[in-house]
Amino acid sequence: MKKNGVKGIKVDFFGGDKQETMRLYEDILSDANDYGLMAVFHGTTLPRGWERMFPNYVGSEAVLASENLMFSQRANDMEALHATLHPFIRNAVGSMEFGGVVLNKRYNRTNDGGNYRKTTDVFQLATAILFQNPVQFFALTPNNLSDAPDFAIDFMKQVPTTWDETMFIDGYPGKYCVLARQHGDKWYVAGVNALSEPVKLKISVPMLSGKEVKLYGDRKDGTSYMKRVKVNKKGELAIEIQSQGGVVLEQ
Repeated sequence: MKKNGVKGIKVDFFGGDKQETMRLYEDILSDANDYGLMAVFHGTTLPRGWERMFPNYVGSEAVLASENLMFSQRANDMEALHATLHPFIRNAVGSMEFGGVVLNKRYNRTNDGGNYRKTTDVFQLATAILFQNPVQFFALTPNNLSDAPDFAIDFMKQVPTTWDETMFIDGYPGKYCVLARQHGDKWYVAGVNALSEPVKLKISVPMLSGKEVKLYGDRKDGTSYMKRVKVNKKGELAIEIQSQGGVVLEQ
């Protein structure tokens, strides 16, 4: 693989947390590291310190990830609820390789069949920030280059995957969640809403006081937009997150 130019591998599926299985994880990481190959695990247990032990460790799934959205409509019906749980529970423990930011309306390659996505485009963009993994795998299809909003594609080209600081802004597990993350000198704020009604919030973002930022949001009909807004000098901004929708602030 090294001679053929491969940069990394994904290994899937591991059966349980037996001692020999845990040794297998570390043997894979050690062997891959000898050849400069990165490793990501799916069908896997929670990561427990591998970020510090192995420089080539990328991340672990350890969650019912985006593939389940293709398998069942129920997973789509529950997507917003689950997205408000992961930042508080699963992703608070360690990296989470979810494979999100789905811009197809339907769950097949040509966007004309399969399960229906219930969430908005900006909800999907928000998960790129809410869900942390040092290498993000986005679920794009070729048609997204023409049928997705230009601002969404531009956002995905430059959104960071590593963060220097994370701040909890507002939320409650199973209802809604708003986080802020810093990469270098830029801040991003992302929120999603699992409730059946819009959530109106006045958020405190002192690191953006007096600054003009890009705001990605949703209309009541589920369509998404991007505009520029200014945070007041107190570092406060009123936002509204539609049901099964999202919001993103980009500095």
